[in-house]
Amino acid sequence: MQASAAIAPGSPVHKELFCRDFLDTHLPYNPATFEWPQLDDKTLAFLRSIPFWQEALVTERRAGIMVKACADTLEDPLIREAMTLQAEEEARHGRLLECLIRHYDLPADLNPELHIPENSRAAFVDFGYGECIDSFLAFGFFDIAHQSGYFPEALFTLFDPVLYEEARHITFFINWITYERMRQGLGFAPLRGLATVAGYFRAARHLIGAIGNASNSGAGFTASGALVFAPDLTATSFLNTCLEQNRQRMAQLDARLLRPQLLPTLARLGLGVLNLWPKSRPAATPSVG
Repeated sequence: MQASAAIAPGSPVHKELFCRDFLDTHLPYNPATFEWPQLDDKTLAFLRSIPFWQEALVTERRAGIMVKACADTLEDPLIREAMTLQAEEEARHGRLLECLIRHYDLPADLNPELHIPENSRAAFVDFGYGECIDSFLAFGFFDIAHQSGYFPEALFTLFDPVLYEEARHITFFINWITYERMRQGLGFAPLRGLATVAGYFRAARHLIGAIGNASNSGAGFTASGALVFAPDLTATSFLNTCLEQNRQRMAQLDARLLRPQLLPTLARLGLGVLNLWPKSRPAATPSVG
């Protein structure tokens, strides 16, 4: 994580910055008023074949309820206001997906059973680290899907604000969790680093478990679904796309705010390893004579 040296993490100025910035950058829109583009039969069939919609709807609806429950436990009025707004935005993502599913008759139960954890704060922390992973991958996936030309431009225009909001959400989370840990006495950077790695480890474990669960057909789609749009996609190309899109999305936010750094760092390390890997060479043509 990095931030301007002028802002001390955990200070009252830091709290004012990450909360006020989150509140001031809220986008007012109503998914119920969206004009959805008309899709041809082939594109519509492809959209319906994507095994993502049920899990996405459940995730966003559950997030809205869970984040609101966490916000209600907070004593600080400014942080509570900002987190309540995030809950509203998460719930709006759920309404957006519901509108999409209804309009294109996508395969999903619009009234799924939701399991909300009792410990809303712990759930929000796990959810925040999970969003940091999902969003980094989603930024790259969204661009790959966009460049593929599978869907009309209007559809990407409707969903682009969601990517902007995800960037805001993970930035708010990283600043909030750092602020909380500084107030809890974890001013020693290595201790915060260990806590951060532990948070990402739990999030990655949940993701891997979900991918391995055959009953959860939508889980892991963000990470693997890019191949649907770009069958020849390489790991190098995907990581480069994720890094560039992450850079562009984060550049829209106040430069003084902390950013999630683990996934970009791991991606750069991964690219370094891939660049050192011996490239396959074409077989030599046997000489004649």
